[in-house]
Amino acid sequence: MSAVKNVMKNNYHNMEINEFLSKELKDAGFGGMEIQKNPVGAKITVYVTRPGLVIGRKGSGIKDLMSKLETRFGMQNPQISVLEITNPELNPQIMCNRIAQLIERGTAFRRASMWSLNTIMNAGALGVEVTISGKLRTERAHFEKHTIGVVPKSGDVAGHIVRTGITHVLTKMGLMGIQLRIASKADLPQEFQFVENVTPQTTAAPEPVAPAVNGAETNGQA
Repeated sequence: MSAVKNVMKNNYHNMEINEFLSKELKDAGFGGMEIQKNPVGAKITVYVTRPGLVIGRKGSGIKDLMSKLETRFGMQNPQISVLEITNPELNPQIMCNRIAQLIERGTAFRRASMWSLNTIMNAGALGVEVTISGKLRTERAHFEKHTIGVVPKSGDVAGHIVRTGITHVLTKMGLMGIQLRIASKADLPQEFQFVENVTPQTTAAPEPVAPAVNGAETNGQA
């Protein structure tokens, strides 16, 4: 297998695991995962808002999740670590899931979108963009985009400060897609950097020059 096909296979495998974990840990506030492969097996780091629901009583939830990963994806000796998200309002995947949950409960998609915009901006984001597509009101599919603040679309800055979350929700009209982009103010690079010089610099004073006497030069000649 070539290197390109191997990379594509690994990415597709990780995408399947991410989709599986997002469904299994939906109630725990799933916010993403990271996979690190080692000679012993694979280490999966899961980011959630409620880690107690994932761990379970005496680690029963972790053991059940490990057995499901071994059976469904053929993973050998998977190690799962759970980390709590301190600021879930700035996590795009969590906010995407919250919008989907509001729409499932009967909330209008525009109201859910505006609620998410205000919540994320109040948490300290630089900008937010919510795109909802599908059969929103009629049989003909279309999309609506709501933006507040500044969300860079291209350049090196956009790759560093903008994070994207995507989810889907099934309604009576059909499948609806939700994409949320958050520009983080904390990751914004500073344009100016002030450097404080702790060590003082001393400048030597110039040596005094003897004044000329009776038009003679100062080199000692009469």
